[in-house]
Amino acid sequence: MSSPEEKPEETGFPVSADIYHLDANDPHQELMDRSGLADTDVQQISELMAALGKLRDAEQRLAEASLRYMKLNQSDMRALHYLIVCANHGVIATPGAIASHLNISTASTTKLLDRLERAGHVTRQSHPSDRRALAIAITPEMHDAAMRTVGKQQARRFLAAARLTPDERVTVMRFLDDMAREIEVADEAWAGSWGT
Repeated sequence: MSSPEEKPEETGFPVSADIYHLDANDPHQELMDRSGLADTDVQQISELMAALGKLRDAEQRLAEASLRYMKLNQSDMRALHYLIVCANHGVIATPGAIASHLNISTASTTKLLDRLERAGHVTRQSHPSDRRALAIAITPEMHDAAMRTVGKQQARRFLAAARLTPDERVTVMRFLDDMAREIEVADEAWAGSWGT
């Protein structure tokens, strides 16, 4: 049998099709002991990981298309989304709140707001109750454009969730929350040392 290096995908070996399969990623069970799992369980778990991979890929394509269409970067898009939600709730957004939401410095926030204001996407006005702060708002034109395009496409996720039963939603939420906890890197020493 030839080694993986000798079987490039171009010759017909379907690496991409099995990219999320547990046996393909951990054939010697170095990462996860599967001794208590039946082969059918391993196969189904692998199919679930592949489904999550398809979702990530679709989200990535949507994000990239959104950035190209809106001619903005990812931080800009996240800031505009935040401003839309603030407007929907009648909350006055401030530069400090935007910085906190995006987890960026105040200097970076100022640059971001300068860029968005120059492009006609946001306005800056005096805060109505705090003389030291500014009130940041998305322009009606940008709000409408975002809602008609990117927002409408993003909202289609609701349709998939609506097709589930209440019990299925609880199961999916529990699974996603549990997976998020399992892969959290906050306490991993190696996560803070990348590139240093």
